[in-house]
Amino acid sequence: MKSLLFFFLTISLSAQIRGVVKDSISSEPIPFVNIWVENETIGTTSEPNGSFSLDIKEEKVLVFSALGYEVKKASSRTDIILLKPKVFELKEVVIEQPKFKNEIEVGNYETSGFRIGLGNINSAVYFKPYDEMITHPFLKEIKFLTKSDIDNAKIRIKILSVNTDNSPGESLIDEEIIVSVKKGKSKNKVDLTEYRLKIPLVGFFISFEKLLIEDNKHYSEYTYKDNQGNKVTRKSMSIEPELCFIPIEHDIIWQSTINGNWTKSKKHILKNPKSYENLLMRKYHDKYLAPSMTITLTN
Repeated sequence: MKSLLFFFLTISLSAQIRGVVKDSISSEPIPFVNIWVENETIGTTSEPNGSFSLDIKEEKVLVFSALGYEVKKASSRTDIILLKPKVFELKEVVIEQPKFKNEIEVGNYETSGFRIGLGNINSAVYFKPYDEMITHPFLKEIKFLTKSDIDNAKIRIKILSVNTDNSPGESLIDEEIIVSVKKGKSKNKVDLTEYRLKIPLVGFFISFEKLLIEDNKHYSEYTYKDNQGNKVTRKSMSIEPELCFIPIEHDIIWQSTINGNWTKSKKHILKNPKSYENLLMRKYHDKYLAPSMTITLTN
């Protein structure tokens, strides 16, 4: 079976507004900016050349958010958006160099993970350091499983801090981590050695964000019979790639839409779990769905 669940996004036949996001100092285009309608979940991502489009028929307030830039609000009638780079206060920093003597792997990775079509929903996994993790404090690598209907689909990965309410916070790395994945089911590895990131003792999140760009869109047609027995053909569009998920017992998963409002994930409940002949389907009942992934830590 191709997937446990598979949802399609509605195709927008014609975008009503267009624009481009640029750096306010250099005037260079800013790629992969999160853009959404204020107080709504309608949104998109700027293309590699900074351009964007949204199907909006009336004036709205748009919110623009990008790593390393101040969040900006602007009218949807504004076609050139200038984002101001953030000014970071310099602090005394002690740089530690990993010795790479030993490694441990933490997480839940299974090649049997299912593609779960969540539309434009992003997922974040919480890691609470325990004794062995603390003695291997440097984040070296992320391994995760995807399923994609197109080649070179892109997904964004972030390592996030933990807010006081235990929700995902700000990025711990000030650079974009964009990963291209292969078509089909693919095991992906991301080397994080260059960042020399020492994990916080309070914990951290690994998040996977959908990029709502044209190159990630997959268009298809499907046919079904209506109540009168007539064949009906529909066009659909999905955003690739999809993560592959596995069932776990612990509630360590958070989800958000493009507006970045994180909520704790709920258990996945099948309506009639006993009706599924395939035991692989039943094991997802009454469980939390976590991305099939592990992290490698070193000392």
